[in-house]
Amino acid sequence: MNKINYQKELDKIIEADKREDFLPSLFLHSCCAPCSSYTIEYLSKYFKITVFYYNPNISPKEEYEKRKAEQIRLINSMETENKVEFLDCDYEYADFESIAKGYEDCKEGGERCFRCYELRLRKTAEEAKKNGFDYFCTTLSISPLKNSQKINEIGFFLENEIGVKWLPSDFKKKEGYKRSIELSKEYNLYRQNFCGCVYSKNQLNSKENDNE
Repeated sequence: MNKINYQKELDKIIEADKREDFLPSLFLHSCCAPCSSYTIEYLSKYFKITVFYYNPNISPKEEYEKRKAEQIRLINSMETENKVEFLDCDYEYADFESIAKGYEDCKEGGERCFRCYELRLRKTAEEAKKNGFDYFCTTLSISPLKNSQKINEIGFFLENEIGVKWLPSDFKKKEGYKRSIELSKEYNLYRQNFCGCVYSKNQLNSKENDNE
């Protein structure tokens, strides 16, 4: 099966929605400040964005709070063409534990991660629908370690199930990841060296021990 270029699909939507009297609303799930930096810079020209910080996979809670604080600081610091809002939610670690059960030993980027994508995107879609947003999306596809094809597959599935439009994306395109690194340096953002969950951290620690 040929891979879909989701950046081109996004370009088509942006072009189709361009009107002087219309700014579509976007409910943007963010995994962290560094990944959201380029995404906000890019999309805020075309959408009225509310950033949604829902990441129950991150542990311990101190790590979660540290990353959330950086997200808020970035939004308050960035100059954007259109104002960006922020919506917080509860730290629901039990929800992540539930979807990860039985998949604890999966390698990073495997089925456990796919289930985690869906957990976070489902909550985003539900909130976007409830609050009347035109689109929902996630910053996850900017990471070279994240499967953008799978992320978009889940997004479109949830669009059909929940009834709010998914904004297709692959933010790695157009050197998005490179730009996110530049912006992270510019705003002195905290950049973590693991995804966030205890399993990814354990795998990282195991690799580091093997290299010693």
